Amino acid sequence: MDDLYRDFILEHYKRPRNFGELEPRDLEAHDYNPLCGDEMGVHIRLDGDRIAALRFHGHGCAISQAAASIASEELIGMRRQEAAGLDADWMLELLGIPISATRRKCALLNLKVMRGALTGDASWPPEGDDGA
Repeated sequence: MDDLYRDFILEHYKRPRNFGELEPRDLEAHDYNPLCGDEMGVHIRLDGDRIAALRFHGHGCAISQAAASIASEELIGMRRQEAAGLDADWMLELLGIPISATRRKCALLNLKVMRGALTGDASWPPEGDDGA
């Protein structure tokens, strides 16, 4: 079963969904992981209180890029407030593979940037919290 999930991650890394710039956009945010050099930006277009379109851009490891691709498919159509309330457990469950402590920041970078765009608060997870 682990091979199936690893293939899923590699597929999203090699052929990311919703990758690129989005114009016009209503919201955007950008951040990076200084531990490994992953960088990510998120552009969001809203339709009322729903995410109508979402694109991510940047570069990084397979985990960070695949996580952004996988999450983007789930987030489009979601209500803004619901998306802003998603947590690390949601993202890690979507990935479907065990993520080591050293790779958690890679796996959660897209969630941090997306939440920053939706809420204007780029400090998630709070200091001292590893996102769990």
